[in-house]
Amino acid sequence: MDHEVDPQLTDAIEKTSVVRPPKQALATFGSTSVRYYLVTEPAYRGLAGAGEDPESVVREGVVRAERPQVVTPYFLSRHEGFGNHTQQYLDHLMEAYGPDSPGLLYTYKNDAMETSIVTGTPDEVATRIGERLDREERSLEAVVRGIDEMWDVSLMKFIYELTNRSARTNFNELRNNGLLGVDDGIPREARHRIERLMSQARAGQAKPAEVHRELERWGLFDEYQDRFLSLFRK
Repeated sequence: MDHEVDPQLTDAIEKTSVVRPPKQALATFGSTSVRYYLVTEPAYRGLAGAGEDPESVVREGVVRAERPQVVTPYFLSRHEGFGNHTQQYLDHLMEAYGPDSPGLLYTYKNDAMETSIVTGTPDEVATRIGERLDREERSLEAVVRGIDEMWDVSLMKFIYELTNRSARTNFNELRNNGLLGVDDGIPREARHRIERLMSQARAGQAKPAEVHRELERWGLFDEYQDRFLSLFRK
């Protein structure tokens, strides 16, 4: 059954553009923090009482991208919180490519967003900020021209394009380091991730529940059970 797409959503996607993308791709073997400046025309523009001088809204924040994870359709199918349609799609992926076909999973967090009103049209302000970032050689900062009423959609489009630009580099670096190989249905990178979580839990930098969750999603709890239980021994 076809679902109608909200025309306002489509309009926001089409009118959002990345004026100045980051000069670096997302890191393959660590987290990456990207500062963004999302510039929009105020939603109140044109309303009675609004000033005549052009103004722009600038939302400044930091998107933190965690280290990309190598996952498989089987791993994703064991995540909670997905609806029936998502599960059907994952079943399709497992049938088409196999349950152990590796792919990359990116997770993000939007931190510390601040909003300000500045003088100038959105295009002028976006260009001005971009030129400053170029002069200062800010390699992990970006300028996005978006839509005020749907600024979150504009931000998500930026994140999608950032991910898309980085994925090939990340995939190749993981492959060159032998981490895309799959042993007994488990990508090597996933076992490395479990070992990192184990070490972090022993050092008090991660909760044992995080380790347990990762083991369960890969169906590896029995294999790691003794080592997991040792996290609770003093």
